[in-house]
Amino acid sequence: MPDVPWAPAASPGQLLRLLLDGVPRTRAELASQTGLTRAAVRTRLDALQDAGFLTDRGIRVSTGGRPAGRLAFNAAARSVLAADVGATHATVAVTDLAGGPLAVRRLGLDIADGPEPVLARLAETWRELVREAGVSSVSSAGVGIGLPGPVEHSSGKPNHPPIMPAWDGFDVPAHVRAEFDVPVLVDNEVNLMALGEHAHSFPCTDHMIVVKVATGIGSGFISNGVLHRGAVGAAGDLGHIQAPGSDDAPCSCGNTGCLEAVASGSAIAARLRAKGVEAHTSADVVALVRAGNVEAGQAIRQAGRTIGEVLAACVSMVNPSLIVVGGDLAAAGEMLLAGVREAVYRRSLPLATENLRIVPSRAGEVAGVLGAAAMVVHHVLSPSVVDQQLG
Repeated sequence: MPDVPWAPAASPGQLLRLLLDGVPRTRAELASQTGLTRAAVRTRLDALQDAGFLTDRGIRVSTGGRPAGRLAFNAAARSVLAADVGATHATVAVTDLAGGPLAVRRLGLDIADGPEPVLARLAETWRELVREAGVSSVSSAGVGIGLPGPVEHSSGKPNHPPIMPAWDGFDVPAHVRAEFDVPVLVDNEVNLMALGEHAHSFPCTDHMIVVKVATGIGSGFISNGVLHRGAVGAAGDLGHIQAPGSDDAPCSCGNTGCLEAVASGSAIAARLRAKGVEAHTSADVVALVRAGNVEAGQAIRQAGRTIGEVLAACVSMVNPSLIVVGGDLAAAGEMLLAGVREAVYRRSLPLATENLRIVPSRAGEVAGVLGAAAMVVHHVLSPSVVDQQLG
């Protein structure tokens, strides 16, 4: 979270922002850091403690006079309901306010079933996980959901998503708020993967691209430490950039030659079936690669090269220091990554790639759900929202 400029009028929410780094502080230290009087600090901290946001970390050894108590952020004050929904499955979780998972479950589902059945399944699973985690459903701070298509982040409504037409314009936040009366935030699933990888795996990397390669292909951009969504939330739609030499490949978006149409898990599976190799999903392709199937291995390596050709343009445009590759197809391991690296390093200028790393996802299948939780936490712990709650 960005630093807050301190002033004598620092609010309870701004004081809490200072404590989110997890370092316990005394009231005197907070008064010194903020410029507030000790009485003003005490009043604000009392309000935060009453709301459960702070916990007492015990007594600091005194060098004379009254021992000083230390206060720290209480991540257990509320829970967050999070879900990362893909085309054929979802990862659903309950986390604390630090984004730490309390309970996680992976579900098989079909996004094409439409919003109401899918969201009902998520709501049912959240209730089960709340019981499993031993937290109260009334203590939930908010809900975060990632969807496999373009989302207008300001409204939470999917915007002409190619693989989920029944969802176009559906008011996801309003529907979920009818079940859980808390803030509901929705974003593209790969944006949330980027948030998850940045928050939990690469917190010191300010410029990075996260790529998901699965049934579809997408990407999320972190620039100056902040997720870049673009004007209407459409930034990072890597899968629908035209791939080199693929003009006639039909894509689910209605265009031809898209990267997703030639390098996604479903596209590779279709090509393998045409050669008599039984494969229907990304998982089937990965299983074939792991079993040593030569045709599947070659197809994965070529998909990596094609993805790398498109990523090379992104490297030239935004100059990241890190590219993280995740998604179901990334489970094939170095075969996919080798193809990506080969193309990116060949097509990009040496200055842009001198310190560029291309690595597999560290967070794995929970990256998106961790990002969904991080999105909610950033909102509900913002000074203005905290102050409104305490007001």
